[in-house]
Amino acid sequence: MDTKLIFVTGGVVSSLGKGITAAALGRLLKARGYGVSIMKLDPYLNVDPGTMNPYQHGEVFVTDDGAETDLDIGHYERFINEDLTKLNNTTTGQIYSAVLDRERCGGYQGGTVQVIPHITDEIKLRIRRAIQKLQPHIMIVEIGGTVGDIESQPFLEAIRQLKTQLEGDQCCFIHVTLIPYLSASGELKTKPTQHSVKELQSIGIQPDVLVCRSDYPIDRSIRAKIGLFCNVPEDYVIENLNARSLYEVPLMLEERGLCRSVLKVLGLEQREPDLTEWRKMVESDINPSNECTIALVGKYVELHDAYLSVAEALRHSGIANNARVNIKWVVAEDVQEGNVDEIFEGIDGILVPGGFGERGLEGMMVAARYAREHKMPYFGICLGMQIAVIEYARHVLGWKDAHSKEVDFNTKHPVIDLMEDQVNNLERIGGTLRLGSYTCHLEPGSLARKMYGKDEVHERHRHRYEFNNSFVEDFKAAGVKFTGWNPRRGLAEIIELSDHPWFVGVQFHPELKSRPDNAHPIFKGFIEAALLWQNNAKGDIK
Repeated sequence: MDTKLIFVTGGVVSSLGKGITAAALGRLLKARGYGVSIMKLDPYLNVDPGTMNPYQHGEVFVTDDGAETDLDIGHYERFINEDLTKLNNTTTGQIYSAVLDRERCGGYQGGTVQVIPHITDEIKLRIRRAIQKLQPHIMIVEIGGTVGDIESQPFLEAIRQLKTQLEGDQCCFIHVTLIPYLSASGELKTKPTQHSVKELQSIGIQPDVLVCRSDYPIDRSIRAKIGLFCNVPEDYVIENLNARSLYEVPLMLEERGLCRSVLKVLGLEQREPDLTEWRKMVESDINPSNECTIALVGKYVELHDAYLSVAEALRHSGIANNARVNIKWVVAEDVQEGNVDEIFEGIDGILVPGGFGERGLEGMMVAARYAREHKMPYFGICLGMQIAVIEYARHVLGWKDAHSKEVDFNTKHPVIDLMEDQVNNLERIGGTLRLGSYTCHLEPGSLARKMYGKDEVHERHRHRYEFNNSFVEDFKAAGVKFTGWNPRRGLAEIIELSDHPWFVGVQFHPELKSRPDNAHPIFKGFIEAALLWQNNAKGDIK
């Protein structure tokens, strides 16, 4: 196997930023001309996060090939600018399902099936398969969870075994840990890191590099102490402080020498990185000339990670427009006709993202109506498009009972209906949505065509319900323009309003393909419209 492997583990506490560390390292390696891919091994027993409550796990990130994955896959794509696949995310649920299916088919020839070697062999197989298919120079593998968690033990054992099967410089272990600060004594404490490394060593893994998260600078004496007690060279103890911008992390880790240390461990050439454009992007992110405020009206706004890619796509579009995009997180259930003016005071645009279920729909419709009637920029994504359609049917077409069949199966005006191929998927909900990349043809002269600058695009989907084509002519006659269509199945993908300067609904999820240095065209256009609105153009958008 020619591919070099980097394993990223975490210790002390969760949410230290293993995913960002892995993604940032990927960016630094790519800046040196190395081909990079990144895997996430998640220890939860769910087959994928597709059926998880967003409050528990955050957003579901969907790949082009239709995999529902952990949100860290989104970080990887945004940092290394690569479209990843189902090969890049593996869960304990997938591992055990594969092993048990094989056992049921007699694949183990009557042998006793055990965690070692059968589960660990399947984990190693997944890693090798991804390398074989993707063939990167370097594969970064992040192990979810924290060292010491019982759920993570099979993954740690698998990568320990893999290390013994590889040549000495083919593998690098990075351990991300915490250096807490005790205000009472005014000290940074290294003992939690020592114990975390000891836990790794007890299962046969010696970290090569330590990435130490801290709120305060870690001076050389502390790094020397950590290196001595953890059997790591002082130069390989990397300080990782809080950044002003998420996208500043690669630059900070570059200054601390993370990539240089990793290349030494792997025996690879020390090339100079080309980070010129990335530095410009970060500078634009940190010091923009303008700013605007977008109301994100959603069902799960108490946990911002539930809309992580949407929030990042708004940031990217701000960077592209040299503006800071402030998000006002609005709980959909709180929006009512009586308080809508107060809620949207000082707002420059309204975005309604995706979601499932009935809760909060009426508040979203109030928001969509406010944007429509006040000629304020409106962007509806997936459910947000469906909300705009239902609101329009009720208050412009006069169909007071108009609704989605997801909520009201008996409505006489089911303007949003279940897709034909989804009829048999309502009981087995996991992995059965319309998932992945599909073609969208853009109508000439449309706002969508102008923003994309091309006639045909490919966007990622995650939905079960769609616009009901039985009502197309009614909506067209009332001023709705259908400006994006799936050519194979005739599904409505994009709607606009003929009497509104910027009102766009899309059935797909454009946020999943936005990048910090290449904002998605629709998000970019949305922020352009919001800035014009803010400058008292009141919708007079050319």
